[in-house]
Amino acid sequence: MTTNRVGISDDAVLYTLQLPSKIESITTVESFIDKLKDEYNLGDDTYANVLTCLSEATINAIIHGNRQDESKKVYINLEVQNGKRMQFTIADEGEGFDYSRLPDPTAPENIENLTGRGVFIIKQLADQCIFNLKGNEVELHFKF
Repeated sequence: MTTNRVGISDDAVLYTLQLPSKIESITTVESFIDKLKDEYNLGDDTYANVLTCLSEATINAIIHGNRQDESKKVYINLEVQNGKRMQFTIADEGEGFDYSRLPDPTAPENIENLTGRGVFIIKQLADQCIFNLKGNEVELHFKF
């Protein structure tokens, strides 16, 4: 795992992480978010939303994107702007997916399914959620 922190201007800081595609990498993401909470004094709600969204996006990238192929990486970039906004980009090396064709997890026929809620949850908790056209990268915005 590689983590870098770079000041890119007086009011913006960029962080980058490269993770192997194994489930255990989620602990690195959790530790990273814990450090951000302390460094930027994130409130409990923001912290919980960021932690949940980043965990879901990372797990999706590992399992669905890279299919747990440890030779492939998950890339997480974070830009913190003015100490008030966080913009995460989570990307995998997979083939992508059509995010517009996901089944609605709140539909009666899907309500009892044990999986299929990650993207729905992310869209509910992040201030903004943008997928690239290929579907192997998601951008998440949070205000704090």
